[in-house]
Amino acid sequence: MKLEQAIGLVIRKHRTVEKISQFKLAEQTGFDRSFISLLERGRRVPTVKTIFIIAKHLQIPPAQLIEEVHQLVESDIME
Repeated sequence: MKLEQAIGLVIRKHRTVEKISQFKLAEQTGFDRSFISLLERGRRVPTVKTIFIIAKHLQIPPAQLIEEVHQLVESDIME
């Protein structure tokens, strides 16, 4: 799995767990809703600052978000 796809999956997973719409997450973070959509679809790669901002609003530590992405990318490499 590509890094971009893994980031998108993890963001979407936590957003849905928190029951936050893309619109609401965008509103909370100050990003455009279309940017959130692009991230979730793996069309954009967030900066470290963006990861910190999104993680804060998803109620998870940035390190957890990155670790989950890492696990997805690594598990794909091992298959």
